[in-house]
Amino acid sequence: MESKIEFIESIGKIAVFIMILLSVFLFTVKTTNKLPNRLFGIYLLCVAFDLIGLFTSKTLEHPNIEKIKMASSLLQLPLFYLYVLSACYSNFKIVKKHFAHFLLFIIILIIFYITNLSNQSLLLYEIVGEIQFIIYIIAIFIVLKRYKSIYIENYSNANYDVYKWLFQITVLSCIAHSFVISRWYLSNSTYKEYVLNINILISLSVLSITIFFVLKALYQPQLFTGVNINLEPLDSNSKRKSKVLAIQENELESKYLKTLTVFMSDKKPYLDFDLTLQKLSFQTNIPEKELSLLINRHLGKHFFDFINEYRINDAKILLQDSTQKELTVLEILYKVGFSSKSSFYSAFKKATNQTPTQYRKSTT
Repeated sequence: MESKIEFIESIGKIAVFIMILLSVFLFTVKTTNKLPNRLFGIYLLCVAFDLIGLFTSKTLEHPNIEKIKMASSLLQLPLFYLYVLSACYSNFKIVKKHFAHFLLFIIILIIFYITNLSNQSLLLYEIVGEIQFIIYIIAIFIVLKRYKSIYIENYSNANYDVYKWLFQITVLSCIAHSFVISRWYLSNSTYKEYVLNINILISLSVLSITIFFVLKALYQPQLFTGVNINLEPLDSNSKRKSKVLAIQENELESKYLKTLTVFMSDKKPYLDFDLTLQKLSFQTNIPEKELSLLINRHLGKHFFDFINEYRINDAKILLQDSTQKELTVLEILYKVGFSSKSSFYSAFKKATNQTPTQYRKSTT
């Protein structure tokens, strides 16, 4: 048993040290989007502070520190939620209303001081903590779903790096939290002897997640690009309009469709890998909202699918052209407007059920 406790303490100390080191990096690294880094850094410090008690055999001697440490766990989800918002939306800012997320921490801390960590207050703390976790996790998944909808409706490059990263760490948080729930259940049942094993699983999961964070920071330092927070996902369930208004809109759509088709064919704006709905709206003189409706409803596509269709068609021509054999697949993908190999391969296979290399071999 002593060896297991020593193992847990060792893993815990390593995890806490890495979290603090990563927090220092996030606070000091030079970037245009400082808010996501700082929020994530504070979140990691908050988790590290919580883990100090979890992975040490000695309890914190000062009772006030113990109260603060326990209550601070209620800061983790609000900080993580705000971090998700700031990572998704490039122009997100902390305003007064966001401080309401920290009220629960203050309330529980006051209760701890008044009751001096009574059994009733600890039970309340556990119940409130679980409810908070469920509410914030649901809220985070809603934010991510909205972000993904906005992205595919307004941006031509299907780069889901931010979405994938946030989705991954949210899922990992749920998995880690399931171990914590299991430990709580076992500690209040006849299977208390398994609590130590659960603590080992928790320590290993925390260390693994922390290493995952570090690797992401090393390999994808420019993760926090974000989209405009003022953008709204397209409402597919709009209110019914009058027949006259519907006819007028159909006529306008036909006009816009012709303008868009000619512009895409003649000017080839899709060759710009950073093309957005806003840019195309400006170039075609079609209002942004109308352009979005035209592509989504009339053509039945998301913006990046619409743009990538043109890029894929150009790529297919180059791959078929025997005079362009000297061009590599990498050169072709940049030539037609893609910015990464992964997004090109994904879009190409979706359109042709073949990789670019397979397509080239089958057509030459």
